[in-house]
Amino acid sequence: MTFADLGLSPDLLKAVEEAGYTEPTAIQREAIPPVLMMKDIIGIAQTGTGKTASFVLPMIDILHHGRRRALMPRSLILEPTRELAAQVAENFEKYGKNHDLKMALLIGGVQMGDQVKALNEGVDVLIATPGRLMDLFERGKILLNGCELLVIDEADRMLDMGFIPDIEFICDKLPETRQTMLFSATMPPPIEKLAKKFLSNPKRIEVSRAASTNADITAFKVKVKSREKRDTLRWFLRNDLVETAIIFANRKTTVREINKSLQNHGFASSEIHGDMDQASRIKELDRFKKGEVNILVASDVAARGLDIKGVSHVFNFDTPWHPDDYVHRIGRTGRAGAKGRAFTFVAEEDAEAIANVEKLTGSAIPVFGKKDVRVELKAPEPKPEPEAEQEDEVREERRPARARKDRAERPERAPRARRERDEKAEKSRPSRRERDEDDAPIKPGEWNGPMPGFLNVSAL
Repeated sequence: MTFADLGLSPDLLKAVEEAGYTEPTAIQREAIPPVLMMKDIIGIAQTGTGKTASFVLPMIDILHHGRRRALMPRSLILEPTRELAAQVAENFEKYGKNHDLKMALLIGGVQMGDQVKALNEGVDVLIATPGRLMDLFERGKILLNGCELLVIDEADRMLDMGFIPDIEFICDKLPETRQTMLFSATMPPPIEKLAKKFLSNPKRIEVSRAASTNADITAFKVKVKSREKRDTLRWFLRNDLVETAIIFANRKTTVREINKSLQNHGFASSEIHGDMDQASRIKELDRFKKGEVNILVASDVAARGLDIKGVSHVFNFDTPWHPDDYVHRIGRTGRAGAKGRAFTFVAEEDAEAIANVEKLTGSAIPVFGKKDVRVELKAPEPKPEPEAEQEDEVREERRPARARKDRAERPERAPRARRERDEKAEKSRPSRRERDEDDAPIKPGEWNGPMPGFLNVSAL
């Protein structure tokens, strides 16, 4: 099946082809035709399967006919995070370039003036986070009674972030006769209840088992002590053929510490977390997308919605507190049919968290072992034999106390022997430059050391 078989307009098909897509994904094949028929939709699909295009493409054709009115957007897309909202906006710009549609992006962290100006001129598509939308609505800067189409994206994430009351308020302000689409990776009971309340006879589309992980992702758990996590992370970055990687941590302070440590060891890394303003976050994401850095350290603010091509690895430096976050974190790799690898570091205190993850996904995560190593590991080098001087010192310590005393009473010989040993030691000691070179960090991708200890652990 091709996109042309789904009933999309020629102008839209041209934009899709220019974007480099020829064959629709499973969720797109199932969702686009009923959306074009103006049916309500519940879409359940794992992250990275093309959910965004499954509602963006038909919306462009639906909204192509109609006129804009000031302060009254014709359609509304609700997103849980700024990053995801910005990604959806990029999709509309990419696919809608051959259509006369106007879009506005309402997110926090940026000035409100330009957003209000766009609303005054009238928009066809309004993409918003609940917080900023509620703020503008309460100020009287936006009217929702002209909205013909509503999309609630990443609904389970909305639940986690406490946005459900805001969504219920917004839905109550929209016209009753509207088309509503709800997309989510998982369907917990509160989301089921929300769907029953605000959707009318929806078509349910489930292209994969809820909370399942992508088959293109090879996932491992690594048993490691908390104090050894940084060393273990650097070992993987150097030895698992890492091209680009996203490293997730549970705390913003940990994100900053990891990024600083990686940079000190010669890695090209950057960071993104909730304490950064929107402009800084966008700047760091752009650096990662352009390849200026190949490692991005992130908190869960980046776990959903980041559609970055070519992410070869995901590392959970911390086992996620919420099992749903595991699915979304590792979903940053293995996208659009590409292969990816995901590693979760599991310390003793993470036993309950990893058990909850495996319960959610319905399968045990294999433990990383020697058979999974991608490079040839060298055996540890044998320790050098003690030098003659060291053997002399050992024998000296073993002499009876009386003999040591007699030798000490011969000052003309003892200082001379010590001076000779000191001179030999000074000659054998490496220069400062040589020490600096030995201590310099190994470049990513190079490994010449012994097998790490965590490969010898048994399964959890």
